[in-house]
Amino acid sequence: MKPPKPRFDVVGQLGSLRRYARSLTRNDADAEDLVQDTLLRAYERRSGFRHGNTLRGWLLSILHNRFIDVKRSSAVETRTLEAAYSLADTAIDAPQEHSVRLGQVKDAFFALPEEQRSALHLVAIEGLSYEEAASTLNIPVGTLMSRISRARTALRSHESDRQSGKAGHLKIVGGRDDRND
Repeated sequence: MKPPKPRFDVVGQLGSLRRYARSLTRNDADAEDLVQDTLLRAYERRSGFRHGNTLRGWLLSILHNRFIDVKRSSAVETRTLEAAYSLADTAIDAPQEHSVRLGQVKDAFFALPEEQRSALHLVAIEGLSYEEAASTLNIPVGTLMSRISRARTALRSHESDRQSGKAGHLKIVGGRDDRND
């Protein structure tokens, strides 16, 4: 008959774990979290414990390694947040009316027929030349130009309607605006 395995009893080690965790974290709440993480990891990896080693040393080693892991991930997270904050400081929220206006232009753009929308997108937003855009869509350059012209006309018409009869001033980037105001 095999001799019984020694119990995996960590309760007697809690005092040592808590003291060491407090000395590492300098904070009672963080120390308790660290001890909890240590016990969870020890339980998950209990099959890796060699009974010739001391349980206390093994648990303190897990606690120390977990503390180092948390400290490293916290440092990475802090650097990431600082970088995000530095980028966020340069951004300025658009006034409400500009946000609404941008939504209206977006809706008008998405209301265009697909072939006009794709032609205008490739030239005005992606910055492709007429030849590159025509090649991408596998259509002649003249057809592309016609689609872009119809898309611009539709957007100008939308702008005119929005302004209650005033001539619209919606300039489409990426092409020549043939209107003479």
